[in-house]
Amino acid sequence: MSADITGDGARRDLFSPVHLGRVSGAIVEQVRLLIRQGRLKPGDRLPSERDLCESFGVSRVTVREALRVLEAGGLVEIRVGARGGAFVTVPSTERVGASLADLVGLSPLTVDDVNEARRVFELGIVPLVVERVTDEDLADLYRLCQQQRAARDDEDTSTGLSARFHVRVAGATHNAAIEMLVHSFHGPLLGSTREDQEVAPRTAGRGTREHLDFVKALERRDVEAATGIMSRHLGRGARRGRSSRSSRAVRPDTT
Repeated sequence: MSADITGDGARRDLFSPVHLGRVSGAIVEQVRLLIRQGRLKPGDRLPSERDLCESFGVSRVTVREALRVLEAGGLVEIRVGARGGAFVTVPSTERVGASLADLVGLSPLTVDDVNEARRVFELGIVPLVVERVTDEDLADLYRLCQQQRAARDDEDTSTGLSARFHVRVAGATHNAAIEMLVHSFHGPLLGSTREDQEVAPRTAGRGTREHLDFVKALERRDVEAATGIMSRHLGRGARRGRSSRSSRAVRPDTT
């Protein structure tokens, strides 16, 4: 059960004053550390802004700035109203992945880099996907295949759906760490997929068929077939990359 650490007798001793020059960043780090240590748990409500100001020895403006940073990082949720306040939460895989994506996006990745990483990563998770895929996962993957087939003439939509398909496959592992990693790679993945379609636009239909064949193999729980299909699917993109623009940087996509 979550704890309310506000009001009379509040556990304001959790926090210590911060020094000028560190201020809001130091507040953020204190809260992060308390969460890592388990002294603040998901659902806990932080003390009021006034109490935090007194605990940290800073102004309300500084406390609000720190809370905004914590909220942006998915560590707290700000609720309004009589029962509102700042509540400790757990970052979603999407939010953590987005933060990692910022780091990946700043790296000088080439198309070859992305394709090589995709082969290592996406082929490596196939056995887990085959073992753990659920009926709901299969339904979602079939739906994406249908949407991609219907959008073959719309390059941007088709490209986005292709990237979403690969992300959804990773989700079928039901492993939060894998989901976070694939979300972090979504921008370069989308850029790689778009590069492939620009170089060989007529292969989009073939890629959609391979997606469908892959899902059918998952449904049969056929690891060998699923691995072979995904290997051929990713291998075509890698060969096109080496032959045409392997040294070019991937254009990260934020959509």
